[in-house]
Amino acid sequence: MKTHTAETQASMSPTKALEILKEGNERFVKNYKANRNLLQQANDTREGQWPFAVILSCIDSRTSPELIFDQGLGDVFSIRIAGNVVNTDIIGSIEFACKVAGSKLIVVLGHSSCGAIKGACDHIELGNLTELLSKIQPAIYQETITTEPDKRNSGNASFIENVSTINLKRSVKIIVDRSYILEQMIENGEAAIIGAKHNLESGQVEFFEESMICNKSDVREQMSY
Repeated sequence: MKTHTAETQASMSPTKALEILKEGNERFVKNYKANRNLLQQANDTREGQWPFAVILSCIDSRTSPELIFDQGLGDVFSIRIAGNVVNTDIIGSIEFACKVAGSKLIVVLGHSSCGAIKGACDHIELGNLTELLSKIQPAIYQETITTEPDKRNSGNASFIENVSTINLKRSVKIIVDRSYILEQMIENGEAAIIGAKHNLESGQVEFFEESMICNKSDVREQMSY
């Protein structure tokens, strides 16, 4: 598989970028890999990079975006933080990836059995981690399916997964709400954003289409092919 160039990046739509990630995850689940020469890609990108997507994911060692989407060097920007939470520095990094470096798609990627989500649900306090986990608390409050107080903790797997999904969807909205640059790019069809979740057991990534924020004409154009 060839290294992305300025030309291939510029000609790519957000919807096409999403399609590439979905195809890469299908290969990962089936234990296939695209044929690529990583050393050649390193040489091809030593003077410039043209990633087509930027992925905000958790630091969990089992959910590396490059691996689960079967991408090579120079293909995606990867931002990783416990619980895939959002702050000003992360939004600034995404703005750089899209506005300056030309990425077409933003993916907020959560995962099953997330330790950060569990810690937040159990109200863990530990140094600077306390402030990070506090960013997950709104998602906990928004989880209204689990009504029994003694079930709203890390011992309840379904509660954890509900909170995880709410949290990643909140991050999608926060990114757009707090960035006029990204909001304008999305309105102009230059970028799109979507939430997704990686199942650690199956390897499958579920994309939440209802969370996608994009220029609708781009989607209609792609669907007409």
